[in-house]
Amino acid sequence: MKKYDYVLVGSGLYAGTIAYMAAKAGKSCLVLEKRSHIGGNVYCEEIEGIHVHKYGAHIFHTSDKRVWDFVNSLVEFNRYTNSPVANYKGEIYNLPFNMNTFNKMWGVVTPKEARDKIEEQKKAVTGEPRNLEEQAISLVGTDIYQKLVKGYTEKQWGRDCKDLPSFIIRRLPVRFTYDNNYFNDLYQGIPVGGYNVLVDKLFERADVRTNVDFLEQKETYEKMGEKVIYTGPIDAYYGFALGKLEYRTVRFETEVLDTENYQGVAVMNYTDRETPYTRIIEHKHFEFGTQEKTVISREYSTDWKEGMEPYYPLNDEKNQALYQQYAKMAEKEDKVIFGGRLGEYKYYDMDKVIASALNLWDRLSKEK
Repeated sequence: MKKYDYVLVGSGLYAGTIAYMAAKAGKSCLVLEKRSHIGGNVYCEEIEGIHVHKYGAHIFHTSDKRVWDFVNSLVEFNRYTNSPVANYKGEIYNLPFNMNTFNKMWGVVTPKEARDKIEEQKKAVTGEPRNLEEQAISLVGTDIYQKLVKGYTEKQWGRDCKDLPSFIIRRLPVRFTYDNNYFNDLYQGIPVGGYNVLVDKLFERADVRTNVDFLEQKETYEKMGEKVIYTGPIDAYYGFALGKLEYRTVRFETEVLDTENYQGVAVMNYTDRETPYTRIIEHKHFEFGTQEKTVISREYSTDWKEGMEPYYPLNDEKNQALYQQYAKMAEKEDKVIFGGRLGEYKYYDMDKVIASALNLWDRLSKEK
């Protein structure tokens, strides 16, 4: 049985970053991936010459120069800027909430007029906000809440805003400038040729096995490495000994349309409650595509059940308390390191995943 320096469980950006850094340092890696492809949720499927983000829109953005330099040393990035729009019953508003949004909503022109309008509407909530609805109104006022927050949030969480805790929305981005760039980060873009180009580069010197469930032969696989980097669900690693962590999941309906341009933007959020999906992604716009056809994905947010893809950890007290118990068990492991979105049960942006993996590699390389 071949012995590797590292056995990497999962093949997302966290494992990929370790695989790349390890290979650079002359270390060997075995990658075990449950799916039929590598890349985790950034995997793209090519349809009609378009790189389709199979597991939802992934837009790379960061202010971390180390991370930006790292990914750009592997692949070239385009100049895509995330400027989604909200569709409320056919009314189109710019996101994030900015002067273009306020002008469309109220006809205001100056930042002072917009600020005064919001401040006036915020008075609808007095005292400490008791739920998400009151929290949102206390941040952006009633009109923006009703049209652009309420329906979308209720679809995302599957329950009424009055029944959701206020801490889910601690802040809402409000800008008093005419700027439609969704992110404040210094760097932003999509890999030229799609994310698979980046993923292939990360894993190019590792031994990769797909369609392999590490947990089915855990002891055997663990013996194959000096260290194991596990990026699967932490509760599954321990056989759900303390109970199961919960998630929200997303379902996609993807179709090819015989038109060159369906909605004129990569991401359109549907913020009314009646439209069953939360948003439509038109994938070609991520790479300024000029193909004759287009591919769209309708995105539905839904409760997670076993067998479904776990997307968003449930950020409530019950699940966080359970995760902390698993984390204490994980701390006692001397050979296995838990990392990434599922291993650490936290929502991670792509740049933060890579930063976390680079920090881990800094520690691992000092150990040797």
